[in-house]
Amino acid sequence: MALLVNPTSPDLAKADSREQQAAARTLGLQLHVLHASTEGDFDAVFASLVQLRAGGLVIGTDSFFNTQKEQLAALTVRHGVPTIHQYREFVVAGGLIGYGTQTAELSRQVGVYTGRILKGEKPANMPIQQATKVELFINLKTAKALGLNVPLSLLARVDEVIE
Repeated sequence: MALLVNPTSPDLAKADSREQQAAARTLGLQLHVLHASTEGDFDAVFASLVQLRAGGLVIGTDSFFNTQKEQLAALTVRHGVPTIHQYREFVVAGGLIGYGTQTAELSRQVGVYTGRILKGEKPANMPIQQATKVELFINLKTAKALGLNVPLSLLARVDEVIE
């Protein structure tokens, strides 16, 4: 497996790497951490994935990757690498799997907190919020292009199938 992180966001990259390494160890998998901070880095990343014979790619948490979802989705199909990202928009763009909280819900929570602060609440007195709904999205067209059969047991759990 491989994890793509942005080295220009070192805190996010370290946190993602630490969490994914722990998960990989639990599953007995080797995890290769790859770096990209510009569009020009993507070709080298995908060449490395092919050379490493990585069975899949996790795209790390970073706003840069969110803005490059179409290019990343196209590269995953072109190079035959099953890939997961945190947002539905990646799957709509042609990526294989999205697993995370929808951006609209996150934005709503930010708005609620902003309103509370503007009404005089002190941020230090406000509880930390965490998303309570995580959703799974699968693109069946991409799965077919990658030669993958998605089991019915998984399709039964998907929040949305995109074709």
